[in-house]
Amino acid sequence: MFPFSDAEFAEAIDCLKQLLRLDTTNPPGNERPAAELIGRWLRDEGLTPELVGASPERPNLVCRLPADPAHRKARPLVLSCHLDVVPADPARWTHPPFAAVEADGCLWGRGAIDMKGFAVMGLMMIRLAKRRALPLDRDLIFVAVADEEAGTECGSQWLVENRPDLLGGAPEYVLNEVGGFTIHREGKRFYPVQVAEKGLAWLRMTASGTPGHSSLPDADNALAALAWAIDRIASARLPWHVSPAARDFIGGMAAHIGALGKWLSPLLFHPVLGPRLLPLAIPDENRRRSVEAVLRNTANPTLIHEGGKKINVIPAKAAVDIDGRLAPGQSAEYLIEELRIVLGDRKGERFQFEILSEKPATVFSPDTSLFSVIRETLGRQDPEGIVVPSIIPGFTDSQNYARLGATCYGFYPLRLPEDLDFAALFHGDDERIPLEGFRWGIETLGETLTRFAGAS
Repeated sequence: MFPFSDAEFAEAIDCLKQLLRLDTTNPPGNERPAAELIGRWLRDEGLTPELVGASPERPNLVCRLPADPAHRKARPLVLSCHLDVVPADPARWTHPPFAAVEADGCLWGRGAIDMKGFAVMGLMMIRLAKRRALPLDRDLIFVAVADEEAGTECGSQWLVENRPDLLGGAPEYVLNEVGGFTIHREGKRFYPVQVAEKGLAWLRMTASGTPGHSSLPDADNALAALAWAIDRIASARLPWHVSPAARDFIGGMAAHIGALGKWLSPLLFHPVLGPRLLPLAIPDENRRRSVEAVLRNTANPTLIHEGGKKINVIPAKAAVDIDGRLAPGQSAEYLIEELRIVLGDRKGERFQFEILSEKPATVFSPDTSLFSVIRETLGRQDPEGIVVPSIIPGFTDSQNYARLGATCYGFYPLRLPEDLDFAALFHGDDERIPLEGFRWGIETLGETLTRFAGAS
């Protein structure tokens, strides 16, 4: 077991409280105070963190703990977190989102789960490795980036494109979000470890019409056409695209939840039967939406652009931005074609699409020595737990680290009670981290790193 004292845990809680009290809501981000605070803690240990980035107010922190050259035999391992958080409405929270209140066995605050909790885990790993003079067989690099919640442009993307040297040039592995937390299903405890994430296709759809004076009826109103199209897209269920990563994740869980699950899971992957059987297999709508999201492309209208300039003028055009997420193997062009079919506009005569941003899905193999150590460590920490490789519908900084040739896993270990839904905490009201589960996570991460990167 990884030795972790009460005093060290109290230190970790204090660090997390201080970070949670810094409002790094993105936009605008303003991650600098958080990065400077972590930098001070690292310098107190005799380490030399660097703050670099595209903007002085939004730096990324990178700190390397080098291995002894006599023991170094592998490329670096990176522990990555982001310091920005999504907005929080204080009126909807039990405790103020930036007060770091400790109550009911949890520490409450925006970012407690996503992902200042892991920032403190990574911080404690590199501090304890330095204090204990842990012999490493590779450099350990701690990274706290900006801007993950708004696309990574100022954060991991900037680092990969401008300062890959700080990341070891070509790190072998990156540990990041989202995985290693407890999922309770049918009396079983599962620990998904993320090996894949969907791609991104941000689109702008423009509807064209006939401009004119708004005092006259007009059947060719661009705004009316846009409203109709938004409703069609929002309610559409696009075709199944079952990737091997999705098959391994869903099938891996189904194999452990009874004979019906084993029988149903292969049928869920059928392009015609799957969409019809999923509501029967997973009656709970919230759970079903999460599973459905990794089996198809998705498209959600999110931002309407001004159609006209005056209340008495029918505009010629109106537009909406669409957040599209791509299953592995899919592209923005494939998604646009699917949306054209939904709109009955295969030739693009009424609706025009522009690709604002596109990033492919990222998939990593679970057949590695690090994944094996993760699986073994989770088995020691929870002998009844079941580890499954997973895919998430969102994106993380891993999409950028992959460009350096790194194998990236979502492994942010947290032991969660059955009445606490991890998915609901992500970007949700009353975000909080259970302190007992937080300690278990630090110990689990510590044992994983010691067993994997320890030179002995």
